[in-house]
Amino acid sequence: MCGFVGFTEKAENQEEIISIMSEKIKHRGPDSSGVYADENITLGFRRLSIIDLSEEGSQPVFNEDKSIVIVFNGEIYNYQNLREELTQKGHVFYTHTDTETLVHLYEEYSHNMLNHLRGMFAFVIYDKNKNEIFAARDFFGIKPFYYTVFENRLLFASEIKAILSFPNFPRKVNETALESYLSFQYSVLPETFFKNIYKLAPGHYLTYKLAAPDTENSAAPTPALPPGGLPNSAQPPAASIVNIQKYYEVKFEPDGSLGFAAAAEKIDAAVADSVKTHMVSDVEVGSFLSSGVDSSYVAATFNGAKTFTVGFAYDNYNEISYAQNLSEKIKTENHSKTISDEEYWGILPKVQYHMDEPLADPSAVALYFVSQTAAKYVKVALSGEAADEFFGGYNIYKEPGDLKAFQKLPLFLRKFLSAAVSAIPLQFKGKSFLIRSAKTVEQRFIGNANIFSAKERGKLLKCASTGQPPGEITKPLYEKVKNADDVTKMQYLDIHLWMVGDILLKADKMSMAHSLEVRVPFVDKEVFACASKIPANLRVSKAGTKLAFREAARRHLPEDVASKKKLGFPVPIRVWLREEKYYQKIKAAFESDTAKKYFVTEELIKLLNRHKAGKCDNSRKIWTVYMFLVWHKQYFE
Repeated sequence: MCGFVGFTEKAENQEEIISIMSEKIKHRGPDSSGVYADENITLGFRRLSIIDLSEEGSQPVFNEDKSIVIVFNGEIYNYQNLREELTQKGHVFYTHTDTETLVHLYEEYSHNMLNHLRGMFAFVIYDKNKNEIFAARDFFGIKPFYYTVFENRLLFASEIKAILSFPNFPRKVNETALESYLSFQYSVLPETFFKNIYKLAPGHYLTYKLAAPDTENSAAPTPALPPGGLPNSAQPPAASIVNIQKYYEVKFEPDGSLGFAAAAEKIDAAVADSVKTHMVSDVEVGSFLSSGVDSSYVAATFNGAKTFTVGFAYDNYNEISYAQNLSEKIKTENHSKTISDEEYWGILPKVQYHMDEPLADPSAVALYFVSQTAAKYVKVALSGEAADEFFGGYNIYKEPGDLKAFQKLPLFLRKFLSAAVSAIPLQFKGKSFLIRSAKTVEQRFIGNANIFSAKERGKLLKCASTGQPPGEITKPLYEKVKNADDVTKMQYLDIHLWMVGDILLKADKMSMAHSLEVRVPFVDKEVFACASKIPANLRVSKAGTKLAFREAARRHLPEDVASKKKLGFPVPIRVWLREEKYYQKIKAAFESDTAKKYFVTEELIKLLNRHKAGKCDNSRKIWTVYMFLVWHKQYFE
């Protein structure tokens, strides 16, 4: 696991510049660094030694005649098989790293190399013969990749903060990103919170010709995503100097002939293979462990020695005793930490700094502390991300089934009831159900987080609206699965938005903050190939979620664990926000000059006061705004 930075075109003091950029991501690779520079490109690299601990594993890495150069962040789990195949084809290897395998794979297959990979990755290849850059991001977005075009040169890095350190790069808040963030709780657009800095989408690659671009067309980058790709996507104009192509498509293709027992058998085989594959390492591997079935399944099957857990000193917010009990049963040594209120609130600025963009998921802080705990003992840890998205684990996925009977009523009647209860200012049980029953899944579901509606954020924001309503952002994705059942539609949306923008991003950034490599064995193309075949009724029903997956897990876990309702990393935010000292802390932030610049102060205080008085639970809305303010202070004040 590592990090890289780079820019094209020769610059004055280019090695000093690349050193400064690399220093910004030193936490991603504290073991060593490397630089390559010529007239066309400058590359910087930070290394965390996991495979091939010798100096041979340092990057950049070259092919035999040094006409191809690579910097790479991630792990290629099938690199040994690929290396054997390439050796038989005549390629000569000088190291034992998976990085060098990528170089020779590119020589053999060019851009089609990506179809041969199994792993998590973001990399940049500089091909001197073609005078071209070829960069790619893995199938599901486990590893980050950011880029921009500035002063006729391409800048790229594993983290945004490195790009911001390039001399004279303009730092400006993208207010369109702020609008969508208020609804989704994470950065959902191709353009980041920093104007003109973009994210390469999962399953995409980028090419860039090093011939000098024409100034008129290179003043700013283009998102350059194919039509029907991610939100706000558009085909770039022909003159664009950045060309982006999609190489991997997520497809659910359920096998209707698959029975419950057979589905569980296939899942268990796929998970066992992936966990074994993800254990490839020259250092010890541990595993995160919460009270949920996902991390428990991994911990029970990884054959490692150590597990890691965090909790809070509140009832219903502490999973440590559970983790310790399971660790005894599976014969692992559990290391845990109880996070105090002061520690949690005190680390928020550092968390938002490491995230690069604001994230309002309170569990990111729990991930920060569990990574900190694990990093004291191991360099690599497994984690249970994405089983919910692949196998249907979120409770919200039960909603289509819950609404089915009610939606047999005539639409006009449902719309009447929805409008009537919407007009009632008080909150009561069943209100949300009646409102949502009059909507299609495309109208009511934007992902696991749905914080502010377009109307609510319109009242809250001072800036003029420049962004799309949430439904317009999700529309291109829903269009690609328009013939699927509602549960599959919801999973498809979450895989492309929520999983990438929240789940996987916080796992990467919070672990890398502690120079810890986190591997996610459920986020594997072979595991998804299995998940894509599971019929919807074996994923979710009124009986529960992740049905076939839980059945597979029962082979390794006690029944109470395999059937346990999902909690995630529970954090007592709603409790804290009703305590005077934290109420006053948030109130001061909401009345700050920064808050007044972006938000209507009276609306913010109203949200806060109603929550403190117990009239409603506004904790997620309050937290979403507050995390933006904490992030803004780190990068703009």
